[in-house]
Amino acid sequence: MTKDVTLTWVQNKQFVGTDNSKHSIVISAQDEENGTGMAPSQLLLLSLASCSAYDVVGILAKKRAKMTGLKVNVSGENASESPWPFVRITMEYIVRGKGLKEKDIAQAIHLSETKYCSVAATIRPGAEIITSYQIIEDE
Repeated sequence: MTKDVTLTWVQNKQFVGTDNSKHSIVISAQDEENGTGMAPSQLLLLSLASCSAYDVVGILAKKRAKMTGLKVNVSGENASESPWPFVRITMEYIVRGKGLKEKDIAQAIHLSETKYCSVAATIRPGAEIITSYQIIEDE
C-alpha cells in the first residue's frame, strides 16, 4: 500500500502539502517572514497524535465506550545537535465521557502505540514515546 502526497513551494520558506484526495495543509518556517503554517517537526508530532487518536477512537467505539471527547497533547524533545531528531515524545490523552473504564482507555492507547499506529512504528526506533492519560467524567 502506498500513500502519495505532493509538496508545492509557495514562496520563501512556505509550502502547501496536498494528499491524493486534494486535502491541503500549509507548512512553513516559524519566523516572522514565513510563520503562516506548521513547522515540519510540529507536523510530525501532529501526525503521531492523529494516527493514535484515530486508533483510540475506533477501539473505544468497538468497546461501546461512551466517549464524548478526546484531546491529545504531544511534546517532543529534540537532540542537542543537528539534525536535532526527536529523542523523546510525550503524549497525554485527555478522554471525556460517561462511565469510561480505565482498563479500556489504557488498552486502547497501548494497542495503538504497539500494534496499529504506523506513525508510532516509524518514530519509535529513534525516539522514546511516553504516554499518559486522564479521564474526565461527563455529568
